[in-house]
Amino acid sequence: MAASVYVRRRAINVIALGLSAFATALGLVFLAWILWMTLKSGLAAITPRLFTKITAYGAEGGLANAIAGSLIMDLMALLICAPIGVLAGTFLAEYANRTKLGATIRFLNDILLSAPSIVLGLFVYVIVVLPMSNFTHGQVSFSGFAGAVALALIGLPVIVRTTDEMLQLVPGTLREATLSLGVPQWKMTVQVLMRAATSGIVTGVLLALARLAGETAPLLFTAFGNNFMTVHPMDKMASLPVAIYQYTNDPSPALHTIAWAGALLITLFVLVLSLLTRMLFSRHKVRYD
Repeated sequence: MAASVYVRRRAINVIALGLSAFATALGLVFLAWILWMTLKSGLAAITPRLFTKITAYGAEGGLANAIAGSLIMDLMALLICAPIGVLAGTFLAEYANRTKLGATIRFLNDILLSAPSIVLGLFVYVIVVLPMSNFTHGQVSFSGFAGAVALALIGLPVIVRTTDEMLQLVPGTLREATLSLGVPQWKMTVQVLMRAATSGIVTGVLLALARLAGETAPLLFTAFGNNFMTVHPMDKMASLPVAIYQYTNDPSPALHTIAWAGALLITLFVLVLSLLTRMLFSRHKVRYD
């Protein structure tokens, strides 16, 4: 009886491991295929013209305005969501950790984290774009600022979740030792706990930035796009994801090549951010293990 149970469990274990290995290999194959196609199709268009010409020139142009617009909106979004996210995550971890309020905020944050980005784009379109529009003159106030607000709503729950979890990883003995010295809780939180969890918090900010870099849907309803160079936040602003979307809908093969180059730039940007987050997270783990 014991032998048959052992054989059955071993067989189930082998089957489960085999299916897991197959699923992992299948995922890696598709990932490698996507990376190879992006590299092969986009590398040909990585020329100086791509970084110096704007999209107004079409097949003879580049992505200079889209690159600048993406950087501006991503940085604006981080300036909006990073302070709010870090403060909210700190409140959850240190002041509302085991309360009903904290559980409610975490639940709502999880909903916002999984909400479709197009829904957030429509929300910002209603509360930011429409109130600023002048329909008497037929003007809809799409702007880089509206795009940054939409991106901030996407990055906010990522930063809140990461900050909350990183602060909870700080050993409780560190809190007890600090409070036993008569240090106020706010000073302990700011000068001790947040300093200890700095690498984890920065990791969350970089992860949020990596997610923002490839968002397209919310920018179609907020920043809209612009074929010319602009750095004013209240003007329509170009972005790499929107430029890629527009170029892939064009029948011109030359524009398709530029779109692949834009996809390659976003992929490399996210890859660099992912490597930075891995490095920071590794340092964080070594500190507490």
